[in-house]
Amino acid sequence: MILQRHLPYDPAERPRLPGIQPLSEPWIVTDDAFAEQMAERARLIETDRDAVLAERPGARPAVLEALEAIVAALPDGYKVAADHVVRPDDNAVALDRDDPLATLGRLVQEDVCVLERGEDAAEHVLTAAMLCFPARWRLSEKIGHPLTTIHDPVPDYDGNIARRVQRLFDGIGVGRPLWRCNELWTADPTLYQPDPPATRPKWSREAPDYLRTERQCLVRLPQTRAVVFTIHTYMLERADVPGVRERPEEAPAGTLRPD
Repeated sequence: MILQRHLPYDPAERPRLPGIQPLSEPWIVTDDAFAEQMAERARLIETDRDAVLAERPGARPAVLEALEAIVAALPDGYKVAADHVVRPDDNAVALDRDDPLATLGRLVQEDVCVLERGEDAAEHVLTAAMLCFPARWRLSEKIGHPLTTIHDPVPDYDGNIARRVQRLFDGIGVGRPLWRCNELWTADPTLYQPDPPATRPKWSREAPDYLRTERQCLVRLPQTRAVVFTIHTYMLERADVPGVRERPEEAPAGTLRPD
């Protein structure tokens, strides 16, 4: 079980859907579960690579640009050299540009999704992703699909929300990142959860409940114009959640825009 003890925001105070707002802080961050999460990411890449890494034909330029942008945005604690990076836990990661998604998976806590909009496309499409900690969505079912199709199972993701989200994606400027967070109360603290639960247990005071929340950032790449969507996953025991509500209800499942 991998848990954080601290959360840098209160998800209960997030704005109404889609809840996206300007980001004034770094988009790549570390936390008190860094070493444990990174070990789990390495394990998943090694044992279940096809489930956590996916890249569509033609996406490599955007993926490589995403790698370079993330290396440039690494926070304090990282040491960057020409061909490798030393992480805050003193593990060295080779900058393998022939395997950029796996490199990202070994480098940062964030999951990384790359979305591109072709000249004649109506929406951005998920063209590549490194997704080690999915919250009830499976990468193999979403890769290559546009935003509306990706969000088909998400309650309340109607035509109005879809149009607003696409306008937001279109309007992201270089150097003007956005962010949002979500809130999912669960009895299962597992980080890798690609499938929805068979049943949705009600919250009870006696149950071993946890808050799963994602800090999601949207960044425009200047060369390929792709959007990088990063997901930093926090998992906390209820007692460690700031401003916790008395009886939280488990939120609906989601994918790129879970709530």
